[in-house]
Amino acid sequence: MSRLPLRTIEDAPAEAQPRLEAAQKNNGFLPNLVRLLANAPVALETYQTVGEINGRASLTLAEREAVQITAAATHGCGFCVAGHTAVAEKKAKLDQGVISALRDKAQVPDARLDAVARFTEAVIASRGAVSDAELAGFKDAGFDDQAALEVVLGVSLATLCNFANNMGQPELNPQLAAYEWKGAAQAAAAE
Repeated sequence: MSRLPLRTIEDAPAEAQPRLEAAQKNNGFLPNLVRLLANAPVALETYQTVGEINGRASLTLAEREAVQITAAATHGCGFCVAGHTAVAEKKAKLDQGVISALRDKAQVPDARLDAVARFTEAVIASRGAVSDAELAGFKDAGFDDQAALEVVLGVSLATLCNFANNMGQPELNPQLAAYEWKGAAQAAAAE
């Protein structure tokens, strides 16, 4: 059960209602993340605005999803791992082996996406203060300075979503149940 209210279009603050309507139209359902963020209309606006901006990045959809899944797995956000797994499979058409490796934070069988995942982990672990070797390794995989900063952009978007979900603990929407991730629970049980 969610620790924070999951707003509906009807009971959300007035400023959030048009954004909820747009999310429902875009997704075909109202993701619980969006319902959670509607408690703070500016947080919902930030999520949607930064998401739109991130969508215009030079990174491909597959690369952007590698950032999102890696960040969500690193932050222990099962909701976002599931949601971005759905996007990776349905829209980015990523191979199941690639998706599984991203979810498990393992070596990705696609060298370019593995470079994105490793660089994302380095950005998060160092709070952006990546080493010269980590930045060089990312560039050696064919990326440039713009792409490096776009990974930071993706991490910033993921951080908002991951931390909001981790705090609010919304249930996974039934539409995402097939993509459920138990990595966070397994990691916590192992400690």
